[in-house]
Amino acid sequence: MRARITATGSYLPEKILTNFDLEKMVDTSDEWIRQRTGIEIRHIAEDEPTSELAAKAALDILKNSSLSASDVELIIVATVTPDQPLPATALFVQERIGAYNAFAFDINAACSGFIYALSIANAYILSGFVKNAIVIGAETLSKITDWTDRSTCVIFGDGAAGVLLEATDGDRGILSMVLHSDGRYTDLMRVPAPGSRIPCSKEAIENRDIYIKMKGNETFKMAIRSIASVSKEALDIAGMDFKDVDWMICHQANKRIIDGVARRVGLDEDKAIITIDRHANTAAASIPLAMDWALKTGKIKEGDIVLLNSFGASLTWSASVVRW
Repeated sequence: MRARITATGSYLPEKILTNFDLEKMVDTSDEWIRQRTGIEIRHIAEDEPTSELAAKAALDILKNSSLSASDVELIIVATVTPDQPLPATALFVQERIGAYNAFAFDINAACSGFIYALSIANAYILSGFVKNAIVIGAETLSKITDWTDRSTCVIFGDGAAGVLLEATDGDRGILSMVLHSDGRYTDLMRVPAPGSRIPCSKEAIENRDIYIKMKGNETFKMAIRSIASVSKEALDIAGMDFKDVDWMICHQANKRIIDGVARRVGLDEDKAIITIDRHANTAAASIPLAMDWALKTGKIKEGDIVLLNSFGASLTWSASVVRW
């Protein structure tokens, strides 16, 4: 028995912020953003919380599946931008779609969140505890972005996407999972407040501690090496090599990172799915957004070997091999 992705779905907010819009907000340029990141536009959630984006992605998943909401047994939402500290954003999603027979919870593994959540759902299915699960990556990063910081505000966008995993016989489905983290690098990217370490206060707001802080150069240097390494681990477990990969769906953090990973492992760059130009960095939502786009545009076909890999802030990295 394996856990197989049987449906995908996504949702993007209507508002679009272009590089030219950002030129009017901070000292940057469309050319600089494109060259350094590959980003052209990003979607911005104005009045929608993360749960609303996630719920609309979940409804799209169900629309593309043979299940109804009452059939869903598990809902996992990967996010760093929950609606509120408690309850879990996944519970709002459960209520919004009417999946009252499921149990639901959130996880936070930054940009690796979707693969981490996928691994949990995979384990539940392989153990026989559930027969299906909806796994969603959802973010409203615009709400924790410092729009006066030109080094970070050009990078992030909002969106949600996910998959339906179902128990199945045969060789299609998730073939391997590898997860890593290293707490020695917690200062590479963080949002200091509010939390138990720095509670909400006037001082925290004035210090702009409620927004993303990132050491971009250090993160960039570690990303390519880590993603390449964890990808090889996942392929080794699956008994495969990079030559067997039909498509690579990397976390859409920076096009130069994705291109660098492809070069490092000897993978044809045409096999790398690229959506960062139209989505920007959506953290836990980026891999499922790219996956859903690749399916809906006819790139991924039945039987294809798809390599998922990610590198997340402070510090997580992961990979999975899937036979479609």
